[in-house]
Amino acid sequence: MRGILSFGASVPHSRLQRSAIGSFLGSGGANGTRSVASFDEDTSTLAVAAGRQALVTAAGAPEALQPETLWFATAEPTYLEKSNAGVIHAALRLDESVPALDFGGAARSGLGALVAAARSTQRVLVAAADIRTGLPGSPDEVDGGDAGAALLLGDESDGPLLAEFLGSASASREFLDRWRLPDETNTRAWEERFGEGELTAAALGALNALLEDLGLPRGDVAELIVTGCSGRAVKAVGRKVGADADPLASTVGNTGGTHPLLRLIDALERHPAGATIVVLHLADGADAVAFRATGSTAEHSDRRTIAEQVATGDDGLAYSRFMAWRGVLTQQPPNRPPPNRPSASAAARHADWKYGFVGSRDRSSGALHLPPARVSFKGQALDDMEPAPMADVQATVVTFTVDKLVYSMSPPVVFAVVDFDGGGRLPVELTDCRPDEVEVGSKVEMTFRRLNMAEGIANYFWKGRLVRTGEQAGAQS
Repeated sequence: MRGILSFGASVPHSRLQRSAIGSFLGSGGANGTRSVASFDEDTSTLAVAAGRQALVTAAGAPEALQPETLWFATAEPTYLEKSNAGVIHAALRLDESVPALDFGGAARSGLGALVAAARSTQRVLVAAADIRTGLPGSPDEVDGGDAGAALLLGDESDGPLLAEFLGSASASREFLDRWRLPDETNTRAWEERFGEGELTAAALGALNALLEDLGLPRGDVAELIVTGCSGRAVKAVGRKVGADADPLASTVGNTGGTHPLLRLIDALERHPAGATIVVLHLADGADAVAFRATGSTAEHSDRRTIAEQVATGDDGLAYSRFMAWRGVLTQQPPNRPPPNRPSASAAARHADWKYGFVGSRDRSSGALHLPPARVSFKGQALDDMEPAPMADVQATVVTFTVDKLVYSMSPPVVFAVVDFDGGGRLPVELTDCRPDEVEVGSKVEMTFRRLNMAEGIANYFWKGRLVRTGEQAGAQS
């Protein structure tokens, strides 16, 4: 039996109230919020965050929980030609023998990678992430959302399955309804009724084929999920097949090719053992996949659920700042030189530190060094170090400063000195917070982010983020 061994999701901390869009543009405002990737997030960092959630139970766990292959799907890659999965592979500290491959460019790639992994014979970590944008006030912008999702698939011999893979069916058609050229940021669309007709026919064909192959009555499906980038087609198909309402529509939004995986994770977090969940995704045809929950999610309790991430979001993001983050609104930068291009050779030499956040610990004294060092500051032992992975270790703020002059897409910047649990001190930049939220003694967790883009090179490293519990919302300006 094959299925899902683990899963995780990443919903950005920032939310944009849809009413703020209408207010800014002088038009009617929609209800709810959409998730917004911060200025220091891209699809690679969102996938890393989701992958860390999916592998959180793998820390110290049997070898079986480690993936043998990594697949990354996105319609918004940071790089073309260069692999984006490689960055995710490095940040997750996967073994060099694990191939890191990209499924990119199309909204169909996410669920397609999941189905391929379910039919594979290896343990496959499928990571997907998308950042949805559009013209100001367009449905793509208003109803869209940003998120990452990751699922580890394998056999029951690898460990307890959280969901059993039942089967899949597809209907592929070549027609032009939505497209975007490589150098464009906004999606183009043909007349929506045409796309609705083509997608509806494909969706009904794929769904009926799946249910017939499985001998599964529609009434035995606990939740039928319909997703796609065409809101009109999703609604039309949903009415015909009796799909369940999207519980993430009013808080996260439509995350494009990542949405079928995100909805599947959300459903598995809510449904008891024995529940059958069917996902039907509309894109260049349709794909349908069925899973049965096993009720083993209790063994996955260290992971933050989608509901918890939504509850701790900040819905006060200003629309002007959202446009600046998206590159639509160019603001006057601080009177400081722009960041320099990072060195590719230096990054390769220090990949464990830069991407994996691995320090070094002196074997003789136990002293922790951040960044890693050859000579211990305690006892001066030389080359007697062992790797010290620190990405999953929390820290405490011992002092901080608010810098209003440093170059940033989201000033002011909060810099802090933090002490890690178990030893180690490091100055870090804090993200996803306002200055008035930070105080000495605040608990911090590490998060993989993009520091900047310089001459077409994404400079990745780790930042600190406040550990949040409970429900809170605030105002960003």
